[in-house]
Amino acid sequence: MRTILITGPGGSGRTTVAAATALHAAAEGTPTLVLSADRTDTLGAALGAATGPEPTRLTPTLTAWRPDATARFREDLTAFQTRASNVLDLLGASRLDAEELTPLPGAEELSLLRALRDAALCERYDLLVVDLPAAPHALALLALPEELRRYLRRLLPPERQAARALRPVLGRLAGVPMPADWLYETAARWDVELAAVEAVLADRHTTVRMVAEPGPAGADAVRGARLGLALRGLRTETLVANRVLPEDTPLHGLVAQQRKALAEWAETFEVRAVPHLGHDPRGAEDLAALAVPGVNSAPAPVEWPVADHIEEDGVLVWHIPLPGAIRDGLDLVRRGDELVITVGGFRRIVALPSALRRCTVAGAALRDGGLRLRFAPDPDLWPR
Repeated sequence: MRTILITGPGGSGRTTVAAATALHAAAEGTPTLVLSADRTDTLGAALGAATGPEPTRLTPTLTAWRPDATARFREDLTAFQTRASNVLDLLGASRLDAEELTPLPGAEELSLLRALRDAALCERYDLLVVDLPAAPHALALLALPEELRRYLRRLLPPERQAARALRPVLGRLAGVPMPADWLYETAARWDVELAAVEAVLADRHTTVRMVAEPGPAGADAVRGARLGLALRGLRTETLVANRVLPEDTPLHGLVAQQRKALAEWAETFEVRAVPHLGHDPRGAEDLAALAVPGVNSAPAPVEWPVADHIEEDGVLVWHIPLPGAIRDGLDLVRRGDELVITVGGFRRIVALPSALRRCTVAGAALRDGGLRLRFAPDPDLWPR
């Protein structure tokens, strides 16, 4: 399945572009699902039809879905209270009723990730268009599955379950109760769910489409978002320059500002200019007039290759694309078999490829929008 993630600066019209992209693909006969986590039905307003907590078929080939984060949060917390009933009773805790539960910050994002996973696994659609939050929140959302899985593995290592038979003895020796089976089972279930989301995001058929209004503010936002997406291994397929004014508009200063931004973007991105209609697009006719880009069926995958230069220089070189990164904003720390990369205010902890785990870091260079890390084989670990 082809997945297009759509994000951009706040107020850039990304939901409208997501709706137009889905409608365009569906009109060509592609079974399409457009997904949004917005509390208000901005997606439905753009499509001209209400969307809600259940997938709603708008045309024979177009379905819209806006998951209900409140209902899912209530279900999860109620299930957790049931599983933890022994502990809660021991503590004398008063359980919460479903009616008094309200979603915590981040519930919408988690609901969207689950819906993304469910949509990818259902095999009913050939195209999934995801209306992500504004770029800063979208980047945090896209990082969540990988980071949560890492936390779970550190806090509740799966291999510790092997000591299940010894837990009562260990509890008596330590004087404190050992973690119950349900805790490990819950962690394992979460890990599987998060891994499924991570697989969708890492799939070679998943790309990002950014939406921004051409201008200084849009240019700054796009620059930062592009770097953050690259650090997560996601490729910006297209930059949709939204609400582009016609040449004959009397707002000459604004037109010149837009033209300058468009020219700069064209040097880096595949840019598609979408015209300003003079009003907020509403319904199929307006969305068709936007002329958003079509769907590329064979996107180029993002790769972080390891090149073998042992014969020439005695090193392996790991290439990590980081377009727009600058040396002053880059920090690298190796921690065991992981590399901590901090760049442009973004941070990611990545596992080293297996060959590099038996090497020592011999240097790093940042040039031409790419980070090149040099690793020298460790004589004590490298096979002779």
